[in-house]
Amino acid sequence: MKIFHGTENANILRPTVLTLGVFDGLHLGHQEIMKTVVRRARDVRAVATAITFDPHPRAVLFPESAPPLLQTLDQRLANFEVLGIQQAIVIPFTREFATQDAAEFLRSVVHDRLHAREVYLGKGFAFGKDRGGNIDLLRKMSEELGFFADEVPEVCLRGHRISSSKIRKQLAAGHVNLTRRMLGRPYGVEGVIIRGNRRGHTIGFPTANLKPHNRVVPKYGVYATATLVDGKWRRSITNIGVRPTFEHEAEPSIETYIFDFDGDLYGDVLRVRFLHRIRDERKFNGIDELKAQIEKDSARALNYFRHEGVRNMLEIL
Repeated sequence: MKIFHGTENANILRPTVLTLGVFDGLHLGHQEIMKTVVRRARDVRAVATAITFDPHPRAVLFPESAPPLLQTLDQRLANFEVLGIQQAIVIPFTREFATQDAAEFLRSVVHDRLHAREVYLGKGFAFGKDRGGNIDLLRKMSEELGFFADEVPEVCLRGHRISSSKIRKQLAAGHVNLTRRMLGRPYGVEGVIIRGNRRGHTIGFPTANLKPHNRVVPKYGVYATATLVDGKWRRSITNIGVRPTFEHEAEPSIETYIFDFDGDLYGDVLRVRFLHRIRDERKFNGIDELKAQIEKDSARALNYFRHEGVRNMLEIL
């Protein structure tokens, strides 16, 4: 997939079938939009294109209420490619860009510069000055400029619309199973492995201490997880929290114990996906009690991994 920053690069491929949006998390609703773009681009012999914005518009316009993002920009773009998008255009979102007239953007960028044959929006998405770039304007401009425009129906789960904000709420509650259903994949974080206090080594459970790139992590507690090591997803168990048995740190830590693995991962970038919540974080009366609980947690995690459906899921992660 080709990646361009801004819309003026002469190497941008044309004509296009495109969509616009932030697409944070790339949940099932976003995926439906991408699939529509990819399918229609193939049908009309155009280039499947996604325009996305960075940073999040609210981070610029209303920073006090801006949501923490589920994905980094790099993670978002990587998922675009997995879904078949051929080129992504990242538009730096600024206050100046926010004042641009939506009709002028459609005329000068979408039509004149990108030669869009078809444009698809997610339900309720709007852009430009006063959020004037909605589906109604898009359809009106499409008649004037000669491209096709449509709105992709939203995707619902249990009768409720899937959204990035709902996914954040479910993660904050520790509901990683429900989150997986909304995303169509387990929620994951990635980050660099840093040196810890090596306390896990002393009790027989050496952990990789992850400094996450992602701002959103699930609720404090213990989870059965899958960790990507050397291109292979391995069974693991992960604790998120502030180590209340010991120092009760101000910053939460993510500590992952990988079953049947004894390699040194210090300095590596690791990816961890959350599959099943085992328990809340607790304070224990000393290291012996903590060790006994970790053994119980590990047994529960290994039992979870023995389920046939879980084994099949791990194979395709």
